[in-house]
Amino acid sequence: MYRLPVMLADLIHPERVRIGLTLGDKDAALRAISSLLTMPEGAVNEEILCEVLGERERLASTGIGSGVAIPHGRFDGVEELRAAVAICPAGVDFDAVDHLPVTILVGIVGPKSMPQKHLAALAGVSRVLRNEQKRNALLRAVDSADAYRVLTES
Repeated sequence: MYRLPVMLADLIHPERVRIGLTLGDKDAALRAISSLLTMPEGAVNEEILCEVLGERERLASTGIGSGVAIPHGRFDGVEELRAAVAICPAGVDFDAVDHLPVTILVGIVGPKSMPQKHLAALAGVSRVLRNEQKRNALLRAVDSADAYRVLTES
């Protein structure tokens, strides 16, 4: 079985995982992942977070292929690295490198003072979601709790 790196599993909170989202476009997807990244406490400014993710997205699409996008950014409005996952079964055009719609979005945000940890989280997510079985299990999740279990199981 494929395992999410312990560090990253610690970054995903059950309230930051949602399945069954219908997102009309990339902007809606960035807003949805920004909203999830504020959970559970709502201490992070959602609008600023969306701007941070959008700025990074304008540099180059974070759609890495195989239906996966990893929008991410760094700013000092968060104290620790955090991740959120949105499953969009119908897919959303995200200008991915393979031109396929994105069905799995993993947002990652952290403070500017943690660039190595940020890069390690990006690498960990990419490594886990390269696995087709893991992607399919996420898309088959019956509810958000099931998706969270898929993400954090050994």
